[in-house]
Amino acid sequence: MPKTQKKYQIKIPSQADNLVLIRDLVSRVAAQVGFDNDEASKIELAVDEACTNVIRHAYGNNSNEVIDVLIKIDAKKLTIIVSDKGKGFEPDHVAVPDLGESIRSGKKGGLGICLIKTLMDKVDFEIKPGLKNQVKMTKYLS
Repeated sequence: MPKTQKKYQIKIPSQADNLVLIRDLVSRVAAQVGFDNDEASKIELAVDEACTNVIRHAYGNNSNEVIDVLIKIDAKKLTIIVSDKGKGFEPDHVAVPDLGESIRSGKKGGLGICLIKTLMDKVDFEIKPGLKNQVKMTKYLS
């Protein structure tokens, strides 16, 4: 486990094909600090969902924008902050989807925030549309 805080950061164009680079960085860092494959995959999926939401919703698939992913590690936790300067949203107003109904109806999408909150130990949102929106996701080391 790291004794001091370490940071990794990637600023990358808001394009779906760049998600593989973000996933790769996140999974490597998660494994490096001691998360097993299962936990690293959960962290990777949560970050992928957050970045996908930025691409689709905050930036409306505008690939000229930038996603900022900051990874912080200390002796107790891994924290990942995904930031953008796009359109914001009200996290408290996002309805919790009925998973059974989504499956039955074949509805795609709408599960991202719920999934992120399920996969990570702590999730915080700071929304300032056009200035800086961020989702801060934390996973504690056991």
